[in-house]
Amino acid sequence: MKYLLSLLSVIFLFSCSSQKMSSSKYSTIEYEAGACFGSCPIFKMTINPDRTAVLEAEHFNFSKGFSKGEFDKPREGTFKTTIKEDDYKKLTALLDGLNVKSLNEKYGSRNITDLPTSYLRIKFSDGSSKDIEDYGKRGTEKLIATYQFFEDLKHNQKWEKVQ
Repeated sequence: MKYLLSLLSVIFLFSCSSQKMSSSKYSTIEYEAGACFGSCPIFKMTINPDRTAVLEAEHFNFSKGFSKGEFDKPREGTFKTTIKEDDYKKLTALLDGLNVKSLNEKYGSRNITDLPTSYLRIKFSDGSSKDIEDYGKRGTEKLIATYQFFEDLKHNQKWEKVQ
């Protein structure tokens, strides 16, 4: 009986510690790409720790080539998906590598007027948050790689249009 009790105690403790390891330190990850004077993709992507994601696509996210008439078309739509587990792990590893809390709140110089602005907004599980605005998307090398990862998520996940 005491062996059974010991075994159950070990299993219980192991399950508690494994749940803590799998929980994310990010409660919300949001990336927004703003407009430029050309065909820069305009969208906002929000990812939750359960890997559910919403993509609010405005213009130039799925079209090939540039047409000024694109702006006259309605927005591309709102899409939902569950980010693949491996991709979510890669994303959190990228964010961990950024050391997000230590980054500047603003990057870029507005002396050129036709560059897009990106916004990275992170809410942490501890209740804190960090907002980063990057005019021209040239903050740091690791930030640029993170922006590209979000761009790639638009094309390597199965998004379902909901609006």
